[in-house]
Amino acid sequence: MDLFKPASKREYILIKQSGFKKFPKRLPKQTILHFVLNENYATEIASKWKSKDEESYVLHFLIDDEYIKNFRIHTVGKDYHKEFWIPAGELPEFNDNIIGLISFVKLI
Repeated sequence: MDLFKPASKREYILIKQSGFKKFPKRLPKQTILHFVLNENYATEIASKWKSKDEESYVLHFLIDDEYIKNFRIHTVGKDYHKEFWIPAGELPEFNDNIIGLISFVKLI
């Protein structure tokens, strides 16, 4: 399955340091990771996060279909605001189920 992730500059740098193979650990207060099902929604989120001095990124990756079936799709607004909520403790297994590399889509 294709998924997208809006990312801050800091997060993008950490992903790049991993060789574009995994998402970084979350801060203790960040208990859920949000991965979205379409580029438009990821762009919308990245645009809202962006400040004058900070870059935001839209990233794309593939996740194993069988693995992601373990999680429910949540619609959180408009009909295209669809995302998976992955508990932070599941991040290592989530990263193990990424197929190929995380790719850069656009800078916002």
